[in-house]
Amino acid sequence: MNARDEQPLSGETALISAHGLKKSYGRTEALRGASLDLHVGEILAVTGTSGSGKSTLLHCLAGIVRPDEGVVDYGGEQLDRSAEARLSELRRHDFGVVFQFGQLIPELSALDNVALPLLLSGIRRGPANQRAGEWLERFGVRGQADLRPGEMSGGRSQRVALARALVTEPKAVFADEPTGALDSLAGEQVMTALVHTARESSTAVLLITHDAQIAAYADREVGLRDGVVHSGSPDDVGQEAARHEG
Repeated sequence: MNARDEQPLSGETALISAHGLKKSYGRTEALRGASLDLHVGEILAVTGTSGSGKSTLLHCLAGIVRPDEGVVDYGGEQLDRSAEARLSELRRHDFGVVFQFGQLIPELSALDNVALPLLLSGIRRGPANQRAGEWLERFGVRGQADLRPGEMSGGRSQRVALARALVTEPKAVFADEPTGALDSLAGEQVMTALVHTARESSTAVLLITHDAQIAAYADREVGLRDGVVHSGSPDDVGQEAARHEG
């Protein structure tokens, strides 16, 4: 199922706005003035080739790293200037993050991995486990609750990671190549589950991908090229540049 087969809930209200982001690692310029708005309830795909700065952009928007220059605004709060404690709090409550390999804690069961954000927020073990179990059920992996990540398939582990990212009912989920390590069928199952759940809860999703089929699940797609965001996919941007050069 494509995301566009379901009625989108995205609006024109910007949940997170980034303006003029620059970030370098040594002499390597990952971002060169990137600007982007993520709207309330929107599923937005950011596409680009490897090394184009996609993950760096996500990390800046999620408050994982600070840009060298530029502004990241979240509801009037300037994240690029917020204290680390505040950024950690936002990632526990308002933001969910999913990485390519899930990054589940290998020593914990699926249930404990999903319950962890709730426990860190001060929720007691019993209610936290109950809610975690409900989210595992929503993603179709309730039967994996007692298994550790190494005992599950990649697709099931990634659905557990999605449940962990959404268990706090965040306002935004940042998904960095969430299907990059999966086969096409598992990737489709993960994206279908993510889109359906995001639609139900009006959660905004920033989806980083290099796969056009995965980007097709989004309401809107932008391309990142040479550290700058362009409207349309990177292929569109490249074709437009070629026409001008011609």
